[in-house]
Amino acid sequence: MDGIIIIDKPKNYTSRDVVNKLNHLLGTKKIGHTGTLDPLATGVLVCMIGKYTKLVNLVTSYTKEYIAEITLGISTDTLDITGTILEEQKVNITKEEILTVFKKYLGKYLQQVPIYSAVKINGKKLYEYARENKEVKLPSREVEVFSLELLDFQDNKITFKTKVSKGTYIRSLISDICSSLNTIGTMSELTRTKQGNFFIENACALEDIENNHYQLLKAEDVFDYPKIEVTNDMRKKIQNGAILEDTFDIKDKVLFMDQNNCLAIYEKKDNYLKSYVQL
Repeated sequence: MDGIIIIDKPKNYTSRDVVNKLNHLLGTKKIGHTGTLDPLATGVLVCMIGKYTKLVNLVTSYTKEYIAEITLGISTDTLDITGTILEEQKVNITKEEILTVFKKYLGKYLQQVPIYSAVKINGKKLYEYARENKEVKLPSREVEVFSLELLDFQDNKITFKTKVSKGTYIRSLISDICSSLNTIGTMSELTRTKQGNFFIENACALEDIENNHYQLLKAEDVFDYPKIEVTNDMRKKIQNGAILEDTFDIKDKVLFMDQNNCLAIYEKKDNYLKSYVQL
């Protein structure tokens, strides 16, 4: 089995839990996902099956869209509502203050990686340091926030939609927003609604997989790269991963098609096209 399945990850499942479940339901161990979601989070988890596992890094690099909820007046060690409460306080902020702070975070900024994450320092995951109560210097990474839209603000709850670059931690973004509001808060809900061309509207539940009611997507269904039908002369070269001259004026990548099925994805390198993955 080769292809892509979009899962609507349920709450209280890790992304690895979902993959393990799919391994069992689909009868294959060759499955990978394209971006971890915390157990608290729900929404789009793109799973690559068979030969498509070679495309995991490509899809992981796509921008992501989320709807998140902040509960104000509480801070936790994990930066989300599942953690241990460290502090509580009364909050008094306005919608106008929120909108002003949101504008501040549009664009690129340096974000600190949360301690409860799987990022490795000296070969050890950060959350392992946290569980052992060991101090470690948290790394920072440049991320980009493309949009921040306030959806709702009532009592001590802020709901917003955001589109961000690869590597952005929404928990950390929320912590930074609260700091700029001179208050405290924690992430209490999170749904990934989109990743690249993968939408939550097209996602299926694990129960759908159990009932054999799902769509196995192919490269030609989801990638926006140019599609070129191969000639008889090209077919064998492409199947063997041969380097081709770029006579097609390709900008980035191209899908080589054989009777409407994707044979391979090639990418532009200088004036040549080189095999990215054989499908």
